[in-house]
Amino acid sequence: MFIGHFAPAFAACAITNEAPKLGTLFIAAQLVDWAFMAFFMVGIEQARIEPGITVMSPLDLYHMPYTHSLLGTAVFAVGFAAVVGITFRNAVAATWTAIVVMSHWVLDLFVHRPDLTLAGGDEKLGWGLWNYPWIEIPLELGITLGAFIWFMRATKGPIVPPLILIGFMLVFQLVSWFGPQPTEYSIALPLTALFAFGFLTALAYWVGTTRWHRNEVGLGVASPPLW
Repeated sequence: MFIGHFAPAFAACAITNEAPKLGTLFIAAQLVDWAFMAFFMVGIEQARIEPGITVMSPLDLYHMPYTHSLLGTAVFAVGFAAVVGITFRNAVAATWTAIVVMSHWVLDLFVHRPDLTLAGGDEKLGWGLWNYPWIEIPLELGITLGAFIWFMRATKGPIVPPLILIGFMLVFQLVSWFGPQPTEYSIALPLTALFAFGFLTALAYWVGTTRWHRNEVGLGVASPPLW
């Protein structure tokens, strides 16, 4: 799953004006993948290219105890939530940050082959929807577009920035699904992923500066916060 991970970020912004702005929640949504790519490049966590290991992805993610265990994800969630809560002195914002970080593991559980763990042990979990693209593709598009529409209806502001964001999200996802798959490891693999995360997050920060929740009034509308 790629853009589907951003659905909880859109949803949190739609639910309450006390959630962090969209850019912060985009970081939260992919925080453990940011960490995995960094750990992967320096050898702390391990993956390899195994063409055909699943229908939709050639990645064998065989060693991810720190970023893709339930315990590891919870540590990242608590840590990032603490940063948000302390920075903005808002416990509600911190709570939504933690929820969005934790959503990553739950969504991965649906699509990964058994390569997720509870606490880095030998038991591996994953329901394997990457082997069933006729289920995974509509599911990912459905939750992403559904959450995006919810966000748009719950917020006010110019329509062009969010349309640019969702447009790039869909283009990146289509390339991921239908573009050529790697047959051997290259440093370009994690670097490309980090570029995609960073580019979409930058667009999300831009969107967050142009829209405000419908529940905001007065100064909240005239000068929406940038976080």
